[in-house]
Amino acid sequence: MNHLTKGQKQTTKRIRYANLKTFFNFVISTFDIKFNNPCDTPVLKKLFREAKPPSWPIIEKDIVDEIIFRTNNPRNRLMLELMARGGMRIGEVLDLTPRDVEDRKLTIRDAKSGRPLEFVFIPKKIADRFNQYIRDKTIEPDQRIFPITYAAARIVVKKAGKLVGINLNPHDLRRHAATYASRAGTPLEIVSKIILRHSNLSTTKSFNCIPARF
Repeated sequence: MNHLTKGQKQTTKRIRYANLKTFFNFVISTFDIKFNNPCDTPVLKKLFREAKPPSWPIIEKDIVDEIIFRTNNPRNRLMLELMARGGMRIGEVLDLTPRDVEDRKLTIRDAKSGRPLEFVFIPKKIADRFNQYIRDKTIEPDQRIFPITYAAARIVVKKAGKLVGINLNPHDLRRHAATYASRAGTPLEIVSKIILRHSNLSTTKSFNCIPARF
């Protein structure tokens, strides 16, 4: 098993080990209860233990507020706010068109989860400025509101982080939205299903943004 999984990620090693262990347990329960599972040893358990979840930096609210406040370009500021206040992925922000915007409710089409539609709800003040931005730019219903590339959007985020001296990634802002909501007392189920739009709670817990009380 160690030879076959050499060079692979710890998660992959763990899955293959678990599958083999399950197979031997099936053999034991079906044919010979006295048979010892060869996978059930301290050495193998340690060798194929679960990988530790990555530790993500959590950016405090005052820093995110300063980043947004110091971003003068209206387009860039709105993009940052949609990620930091609405928990949106950068790709979701870039795909938005005016037909996806209904006051505070934003529609995500062809979502990452595989669902045809998902919905994001943003604060009223941001929604008002967002709708005004669309009107001022006279953007057609099926035109992208932010017609820039993914790479260009990442540069926008990186430059925004440099304004306050930090290395900022787009996903840091999405993680901040979940963290801030959780610290404010929003139930885990709401953070998971409404803000992050995860398919299950375990994904949200591994997101490393939820306080220990959960």
